[in-house]
Amino acid sequence: MAEVGNLDAAFAAADLAGVNVSRETAGRLALYVALLRKWNPVKNLVAASTLDDIWTRHIADSLQLLRHAPEARIWVDLGSGGGLPALVIAAALADMPGASVHCVESKLGKAAFLREAARQMRVPVTVHADRIEAVIGRWPTAIKPDVVTARALAALPNLLSLASPLLKTGAIGLFPKGQDVGSELTEAAKYWKLDYITVPSATDKSGHIVTIRSAVSLST
Repeated sequence: MAEVGNLDAAFAAADLAGVNVSRETAGRLALYVALLRKWNPVKNLVAASTLDDIWTRHIADSLQLLRHAPEARIWVDLGSGGGLPALVIAAALADMPGASVHCVESKLGKAAFLREAARQMRVPVTVHADRIEAVIGRWPTAIKPDVVTARALAALPNLLSLASPLLKTGAIGLFPKGQDVGSELTEAAKYWKLDYITVPSATDKSGHIVTIRSAVSLST
């Protein structure tokens, strides 16, 4: 059972992110943080230097994505790594009918963590332990994602190449970006016709959330 102090930290992170969470969600987030701390020395899930600020740097930073797609139920996270934002999103959506989060992670050790964390958290997560191109290339047409996201995975031009098959099905892209967001968008515009908006991050003064509504390749 989550300790009261950890629940308070979870509620504070949600408040910073601008979202409301239940006590059950706060408990799942507290459990996730405990698991991340336990597994990190072995699996290198996140930079050790960020653990002291985990509730802001990772949890609130991930939770804020919910504000940009409040009706979304099916999420696909590319390069999930230690579960950010995937397991955080899943923790928030766990009690909602029809919710599911797909984690795409090629490193087997990290995929093992994702599966075990999802099991203990009791969240609706499917882990695809393969390369992104392979998973997206055989994506079942019956599953239409509402959102595709990725955190600290690749520069925007490369990210769009990976995500474009899902964007074409109607999913929106939610991509947290740092201070170089302007140059990444400029570079992406050389290859893609984009319909997008950017908003400041709630947790990083130099960061932004890029919402991609559509991306059409200029090479086609």
